[in-house]
Amino acid sequence: MGTPYHLQSPRTIVTKIISMKQQAPALPESEESKLILQPRHTTTPAMWFAAIVCFVFSVLLILTGLIILIVFLTVKPRTPSFDVANAALNSIYVGSPSAYFNGDMVLVANVSNPNQKMGVSFHSGSVELFFRGRLVAAQALPSFAQRRGQFTVVNVHMVSSQVELPPEVAMELVNQMKRNKILYTIRGSFKVREKFWSWHYSYRMTAICDLELTAPPSGVLLDRRCTISK
Repeated sequence: MGTPYHLQSPRTIVTKIISMKQQAPALPESEESKLILQPRHTTTPAMWFAAIVCFVFSVLLILTGLIILIVFLTVKPRTPSFDVANAALNSIYVGSPSAYFNGDMVLVANVSNPNQKMGVSFHSGSVELFFRGRLVAAQALPSFAQRRGQFTVVNVHMVSSQVELPPEVAMELVNQMKRNKILYTIRGSFKVREKFWSWHYSYRMTAICDLELTAPPSGVLLDRRCTISK
């Protein structure tokens, strides 16, 4: 145990501090250079090019979004409508004991373009007839186009020939004929293409209509409810 600092002379204290500094280990030259000289990161031409490409792409993406928004607000595109204007149920025959179904129906559908600033065209169109969820007839439709605000009347002849039905479904059809109120469902499907100048937009449109008709041979349309989806 040495002499306390407060009992030592100032000269002795200074001498001990100098000797302690001289005994401290020196840092290697490489470590000193690392502490003094920090490496400088340089930006390569490839990094500059990638940054410019990202900036240009972002600007183009923003401009494209603005153009689409302006066109949408200007044109205000609307989905075409599909409605059953009339229907005639000419015949229904359900075989016995085998539940085979034959039927003949004529539909008059009204397809209209509600857009006042763009034309539309319809492709790959078809109409399917269902009874209690069972497909009993199908008919393909030709392609057609409509100008702004135009409508098209489509006549569809639905013929069912030797369609096999489950016994309970066939019995339900017979009962509806006796009650003079037959319920059918039709599904119209189209590929719609809307055009505004050089801008084109395509989507699939589906119309579901529930029909209520009287029994044949003079079956007429009593009521219908149609919904459109895309």
